[in-house]
Amino acid sequence: MAAEGGGKELNEIKSQFRTREGAYKLLSLSEYSRPNRVPLSAAQGTNPVRVSLVNVRDQSGSGDRICFNVGRELYLYLYRGPRKAADLSKPIDKRIYKGTQPTCHDFNQFTATPDSVSLVVGFSAGQVQYLDPIKKETSKLFNEEVVSSPQRFIDKTKVTCLKWVPESESLFLVAHTSGNLYLYNVEHPCGTAAPHYQPLKQGSGFSVYACKSKSCRNPLLKWSVGEGAMHAFAFAPDGKHVACASQDGGLRVFHFDSMELHGAMKSYFGGLLCVCWSPDGRYIVTGGEDDLVTVWSFWDCRVIARGHGHKSWVSVVAFDPYTSSVGEGEAPELSGSDEELPERPPLARARTASSLSRLSKRNSASADGRPPSSLTYRFGSVGQDTQFCLWDLTEDILFPHQPLSRARTHTNGVGGGGGGLPWSLSGLALESGPANPLPHSLSRSNSLPHPPAARPPAGKAPATDGGGPFAGGGGRFATLTLHDKAADKTHKPSHGVGHAASKSNDKLHLVPRSKLDPARALGTALCPRMDEVPLLEPLVCKKIAHERLTVLIFLEDCIVTACQEGFICTWARPGKVGLLSAQNQANSPSGTVV
Repeated sequence: MAAEGGGKELNEIKSQFRTREGAYKLLSLSEYSRPNRVPLSAAQGTNPVRVSLVNVRDQSGSGDRICFNVGRELYLYLYRGPRKAADLSKPIDKRIYKGTQPTCHDFNQFTATPDSVSLVVGFSAGQVQYLDPIKKETSKLFNEEVVSSPQRFIDKTKVTCLKWVPESESLFLVAHTSGNLYLYNVEHPCGTAAPHYQPLKQGSGFSVYACKSKSCRNPLLKWSVGEGAMHAFAFAPDGKHVACASQDGGLRVFHFDSMELHGAMKSYFGGLLCVCWSPDGRYIVTGGEDDLVTVWSFWDCRVIARGHGHKSWVSVVAFDPYTSSVGEGEAPELSGSDEELPERPPLARARTASSLSRLSKRNSASADGRPPSSLTYRFGSVGQDTQFCLWDLTEDILFPHQPLSRARTHTNGVGGGGGGLPWSLSGLALESGPANPLPHSLSRSNSLPHPPAARPPAGKAPATDGGGPFAGGGGRFATLTLHDKAADKTHKPSHGVGHAASKSNDKLHLVPRSKLDPARALGTALCPRMDEVPLLEPLVCKKIAHERLTVLIFLEDCIVTACQEGFICTWARPGKVGLLSAQNQANSPSGTVV
C-alpha cells in the first residue's frame, strides 16, 4: 500500500491511525520497557519479546498485571493502560536469568487473585518454571537437569509456546521446537530418569503418548505433531479444541480431551508462526512465512479467505472482540438432530454464550449503519516488516451468493485412557463435505474480486533477518547448575507409531502427512490456490516500530503492541484516552492520521 508522499512517508513511524470507529492514538507515557528504557540489542538476545496480561479482579480499579521478557530479563508491573502513566521504577517483580532466556509465559486467569497469580515461563534451553511473582514463594522447575545425569530428560529444545489449560488450576501445555507438545501438572514431579511412553492415539500427522510410570509424574501426555517446530497453539473459547501451527505449514485442530483430529490446513508456503480463534470459536486465523493471513472455518474445515498486506513474515494474529459484530440469529447450521451432538460442560456452554451475547449487544447498531443482524469480525496482525494491519471479515466473505456445503456427519468417539489423567476422554469427530468453489463477486472495498499477481513459488524465501524470532539458545538457568550444549539445536519429532490413523480420523477427507508438501497440497482443500478464495485487503496497514513486532493484544479500552527492542506500547481506543489525553498530545511524536 504505497503512500502518496513517497518513500519518506512509507518509512515514517505512525503514532495514530483512523478507522470507522475513530482515531486510535499511541500513548507515549504508557510505554512499558526495562527501567532504563535502553532498547534490546541483537547481541542481547534473539528470542521474541512476549507480553502476558492478567486481571486479578482488584476492587481499586487497577486489577491488570503485565509480564514481559526482554533478553534474559523478566518483569512484572502494574498495568495502568490509558488511565495513568507507566511507573517503571517500581516493578512488582524482576528476574534476570543466566545462560538461558525466557521465551514465553502465561498467567492462569482462572486462579488469579490480588494476592497471588500463577505464572509459567518457558526458556530457550527447554526448561519450564512455575512461580508466583506476587507471593515470591512458590517456584518449581520442570524439565531441568539433574545431578545424577546433567541433561534434560523430557525435551532439550526451546519452548516456543505454553498455556494453561482453560478452567484448570494445575494443568498446562508446552510446545517445543522439536514439534512436541507436553501436558504438565504443577503438582507432579518430573522424575530423575527419562520418561517411558506408550502409544495412546495416532492419526494423520500426529501421535499421542502417555507416560508409563507407577507413580504420578510429568509429563502426563506427549503429542508429536507434524514435521519441524511447533511455533504456536491456541485453545478454543469453549476450551474443548486446540489449534496448532507448525513449521511444516500445517494448521491442525484437535478435540483436546479425546485427542481426535477435527481438521487441517496447509499454508501457501513456508511455516505457520501464529494462530488465533474468533471470539465465538467459528473461525481460526493463522499467519506465517508466506506473508499472508489465512482465515479457516472451523465448521466447514476449509480456507475461506486470505489477506495480503504484510511484506514479511506474520508474527502474531489476534481477533478484536470489542469491534466485532455477531448477530443473535447467526448460529451455525448443523445437519442431524441435537441428540447427535455431544453434551458440552455447563461452564463451557456458559462461556461461549457469554462471548456471543457480549459481541451482539456491543454492536447492536454498527457505526457504518449495518443492521443488528450483520456479521463482522475484526482481527489484527503484526509482522517482522514492522507493520500493523487491521482486517474486517464480513458477510460477503463468510456467506457468498453461492450456497456453501454444510452437510456433515456427527459421530461420537471414545479415546483410550491415560494413566493419572484427571478427565474422561470422550469427544467428537466431524466429517466435512467437499468445499464448493467460491464466487468472486465481492462488494466491500476491503475485498478484491480477483487477486493480484500470484505469490512467489514455494521455493522463494521471504525477506527476513535470517533466523527470525525462533533462533535457539542454551546455557545455565539462573543460579541453578543447568547446562546442555545441544540445547540450541532443533530436533525432529519422533513418530514412533508411524502414519496409522485411528478409525474416526479415517473419515476426515485430509491429505496424509507425507502429502503436506506444497507441490501436492496446492490446489486441494488443504491449500486452495490464490485465485480460488477471496483475497482481503487491510483496512489499516501502518509502520509502528523500528524493529519487528512480536505482540498484539486487544483490550476493551486499548490495543497493546510490542517490538523486539523491548518497548510495549499502548494505543488508546477512540474516546478512551482518559487522563493521559493532554499529556500524550504534548509528548507523543507527530503522526499522520489517515
